Amino acid sequence: MQTKSTLRKWGNSFGVIIPKKLVEEEGFKEGEQVTISVSRVVDIRSLRGKLPLKDLQQAKDEMRKGWSD
Repeated sequence: MQTKSTLRKWGNSFGVIIPKKLVEEEGFKEGEQVTISVSRVVDIRSLRGKLPLKDLQQAKDEMRKGWSD
């Protein structure tokens, strides 16, 4: 299962809260070791102007390439 969480300051480190629903679904217990895959969530608005597209329609057409109806 995948979930999003916000980093929080915890002493000199950062911590991540695992939502209760995920804890219950996975059956996690206090003290257990877990593996966490980390990646930064990119706000798509931050990509504006970074792609070599001339207009919004061109961007839409580019994203639709390869889709079949």
